[in-house]
Amino acid sequence: MISVADLLVDDRLPSNYFASDVYVRGTLELGLLENRRGDRLLALPHVFLKAIYQGLDHETGQATRLVLRNCGLWWGKNFYARFCEELSDYYKKPVADFAMAEFLQAMQECWRTHGWGAIQLETDHHAQGFLVVTIQNSPFIAAAEASTEPAGALEAGILQAFFSQLTGRELTCVQTDCESLGADRNRFILGLESRLKSVPSLVQEGQSHDTILQMLTR
Repeated sequence: MISVADLLVDDRLPSNYFASDVYVRGTLELGLLENRRGDRLLALPHVFLKAIYQGLDHETGQATRLVLRNCGLWWGKNFYARFCEELSDYYKKPVADFAMAEFLQAMQECWRTHGWGAIQLETDHHAQGFLVVTIQNSPFIAAAEASTEPAGALEAGILQAFFSQLTGRELTCVQTDCESLGADRNRFILGLESRLKSVPSLVQEGQSHDTILQMLTR
């Protein structure tokens, strides 16, 4: 018979590391936010995010999306490193030993707890070389300036850097649906750059996400 003592590791049972009620810790008197490791967290109010977007649009104009994407690439690279470090430290095993479902579930919880919305990975087209990522209730897209184009350049950069490191391949990421344009969620397609070259023009033509996927996979 298995005893309770046999199940304990370092006097604790590993659980959902990114659960919001234990991951985020605050000190009201000092106005500080920290994660459960003691690393500092930064809260970005909606008004502040809108001001960043407005300032970028004023200063860089049409280059705003490129600037945001490059910021996302830097952010995604560092986010992946911190994410893997936290998981490895807590579960006492390298990230390479995680089952993919376990890894992605942790990413979903991490994304939600940081207040970035609800993220899902769709692998229906994995065999054809594409991953589809959806994000609902994105605070970044909600703060973006009104436009006729998808507004998720920052998140596209984050996802590109994150999944490029995860897969060991140089991927690119293109947004095909956007909440700012009335879609029920933001949709992004990840794949090799050579296979996604036509997607930005298809998005500008107003082709739907499903139509673009059919074109890519047929």
